[in-house]
Amino acid sequence: MMSNPGLWLLLADALLVIHVLFVAFVVLGLLAVYAGYFLNWQWVRNRVFRIVHLGAIGYVVVQSWLGAVCPLTTWEMALRAEAGAATYAGSFIQHWLQSLLYHIAPDWVFMAVYTVFGGLVLASWSMVRPGQRQR
Repeated sequence: MMSNPGLWLLLADALLVIHVLFVAFVVLGLLAVYAGYFLNWQWVRNRVFRIVHLGAIGYVVVQSWLGAVCPLTTWEMALRAEAGAATYAGSFIQHWLQSLLYHIAPDWVFMAVYTVFGGLVLASWSMVRPGQRQR
């Protein structure tokens, strides 16, 4: 087992970056789909992109309805605990990125926001139809 707290914190920070990139993919992906509709970007109709995007927000919505904590958050906290860090007051990366991801509100607020956002992603399939597979 590793005993270097700095390495545990580095891994936790890397996981936080992955978490931020996941959130950015979900949020910016939807914005890109709707912008692509108006700007005639064909790449936003890519079926694989759209399925992965829908699956990503679908996972978040189901997780929120089940009351489950995101595994990325759980793993990050475990790494920080292993490093002996109890809070997010550690590194520069975590200080700035954690404010983008973690907000304090009742669970029902997040459930509603995730559900509405998921509905918008689902609605985008009707408005901006993914392209058919090329044979």
